[in-house]
Amino acid sequence: MIRRLLAAALILPAVSWGTPAPAAEFSPAQRAEIVAILRDALKQDPSILRDAVTALQADDGERTQAATRTAIAHAGDRLVTPADPVAGDAHGDVTIVEFFDTRCPYCRKMEPAMDSFLAGDRKVRLVYKDLPILGPASVLGTKALLAAQRQDAYLAMREAVMKLPPATTLAQLEATARALKLDWPRMARDMDDPAIQARIDANVKLAHDLGIQGTPALVIGNDLIPGALDLPALQTIAADARKG
Repeated sequence: MIRRLLAAALILPAVSWGTPAPAAEFSPAQRAEIVAILRDALKQDPSILRDAVTALQADDGERTQAATRTAIAHAGDRLVTPADPVAGDAHGDVTIVEFFDTRCPYCRKMEPAMDSFLAGDRKVRLVYKDLPILGPASVLGTKALLAAQRQDAYLAMREAVMKLPPATTLAQLEATARALKLDWPRMARDMDDPAIQARIDANVKLAHDLGIQGTPALVIGNDLIPGALDLPALQTIAADARKG
């Protein structure tokens, strides 16, 4: 009973946010007695508060997950567009949408695991969403990738850029593009094309709508998974996706 009282006391402010306060259910004397009971119970068993907080956090997590799934459903065709770069099987039975930043250390850390995953599972479609949120060098790297895509070299350029120093410079991008036998003058012009900036803006807007707060972030089905995953985790989420 004590645990229920405490949980109710913690949850009530959240439930009543933005709604008129209900009529008082307890007299001042009754409220004082309840507070005294709670204080005594917490002295005798501090785990009551921990359990109540855990229950509140679980409730908050469920609400957040439900909101995220609703946002993913509302994203519709914006989540995967014909313009998005794709790795793996373009017609795979499992689609993973990866929001990433070329400078993000966690995105870079996940690269070997993702490469091994795609090599071992030939039925996965990996859709890239460039999300440059770590400053000018991120924007520069992203524009280089999207410009390289116009020469059918997005994946090759991405692999190379993700191995460059995080503070990527224009000179490094030029050297990389030339090493890949790309038309650098054309690529440099394309990087300044407003259409490429519009694609970046659309990705940023989509990430905001989905509640993405950092990179990497993966969308698989109706679920959003933040943070870098290792190979076993990637294999597990693909298997779960196939089970529906």
